[in-house]
Amino acid sequence: MRRTIRADVELDRDAFMRTLVRELATSLESVVGLEEASGYISLVGQSVGEQINASYTAALGIERFSREQVAEVLVDLKQRIKGDFYVISVDEERIVLGSRSCPFAEKVLGRESMCMMTSNMFGTIAARHLGYAQVELQETIARGAAGCRVVVHLAPQQDEAVQERGREYYGEVSQEDAATPGG
Repeated sequence: MRRTIRADVELDRDAFMRTLVRELATSLESVVGLEEASGYISLVGQSVGEQINASYTAALGIERFSREQVAEVLVDLKQRIKGDFYVISVDEERIVLGSRSCPFAEKVLGRESMCMMTSNMFGTIAARHLGYAQVELQETIARGAAGCRVVVHLAPQQDEAVQERGREYYGEVSQEDAATPGG
């Protein structure tokens, strides 16, 4: 008869998955560099964003979310995966979100490429419903900040510094559809 060893080890599926993602990001960053690693992780984030968007669209029965609904969806999805996100502001030009914790917890420290998951999920969902998004990660836990500050610009930015810091996402919605609340 086999005995199962019971060791006092902090390991569960969540910790394992966070460690796995961190080590994948670490390997990518060391082999191809931060910029290329961010690009690879962006592809994953876009795919995950499309899947999550489809789930929210179906669950809510709404084809096109308003700016406020997009902000609520972004916060809700992050809350569900243990990221303590909250809305700072929503207006015609931008959605500003803050976070007191990252879903990757301490595993994100020093791994900026992992932030591309957030950028791409947010950008994919916002652009799908509002036609365009540029996600600017102004502050991140990965870079050592106490929390995150994410700005989702809803129109192309003229400021070159913002253009360089943010990633652009395009949706298929017309400006007329984007202006229609809830639809």
